[in-house]
Amino acid sequence: MKKQKTGNNGFTIAELLIVVAILGVLVAISMPVFAGHLEKSRETVDLANVRSAYSEVMTAVMTEDTANYSRTVKLKQKRDNWNAYDPVTVAGITHSRDESDTEHWIGIPVENGECTLSYIPDFGMKVIWSGAGGDDTPVSFPYNADLHGALDRTGILDELKNQNKTYFEIDSRCPKSDMLTRVNEEIRKEGSSSLLGTGTWAYMGSPKNASSRYLFWTSMDTNQVGAGKKIPVIVSKVDGGFYISETTTAARKKDGKTYVAIADHIADFSPYTSGKKYDSLEDAYNAYQKLLADGTYEKAS
Repeated sequence: MKKQKTGNNGFTIAELLIVVAILGVLVAISMPVFAGHLEKSRETVDLANVRSAYSEVMTAVMTEDTANYSRTVKLKQKRDNWNAYDPVTVAGITHSRDESDTEHWIGIPVENGECTLSYIPDFGMKVIWSGAGGDDTPVSFPYNADLHGALDRTGILDELKNQNKTYFEIDSRCPKSDMLTRVNEEIRKEGSSSLLGTGTWAYMGSPKNASSRYLFWTSMDTNQVGAGKKIPVIVSKVDGGFYISETTTAARKKDGKTYVAIADHIADFSPYTSGKKYDSLEDAYNAYQKLLADGTYEKAS
């Protein structure tokens, strides 16, 4: 009796290679689609977080809580610019991907970046997207390099001199501060060109000696960060030079309200200006953004 062939000899090597090739093509086709959906979900989360921050700012505006007129949101997206949405509307401002900066909308969202929403009285909302971005991202720098002009124009320094004050502090998170109100008015006049319309800042030092007077700025909202946390700052000296440094936030009270200052009271400023000196605000700002991008301060922000 003849044996019947079953035909169960399995796949040949050629057939296996064909199957592998087909799977490779399918994977190659599906990966960009999957990546696109993943990035869209990140952008969706970023938009939701930014719009939530806008609601918090407007709540502060309605309750005249001036210490919370600004909020900063850390972005989750991994591609520069908008890829899933165009145009985008935030804080009642609509902006297209191919549209340039306006006085109320500055920059583009980037990888490892952040969005700062700031309300400026008589000016309105300002939305600023910043960060180091990818290697091919052109850095936009729209800010006026004169960080001390706003204070100089208020006349506050002359008043402090006449009162024989040897030290002063003006912190942007301090509620119900007459000096802060006057400085903010000058910042408002500068519009979107002022870096001080974002983040948290403080003037401090000597009202008499320009060489002993400083401006500290961080993109972070110190009230959100909390007290006792280390944060990165740009330090500007009146007589020239910008430095990247680090401070520890501090809890303060004013008229029964608690706020978080950019730093505790400083007796010696030399540790904050002992590092690399940058001749321009733009160079210091770019170095600051790269410091944020490396993740050192991710938890604090």
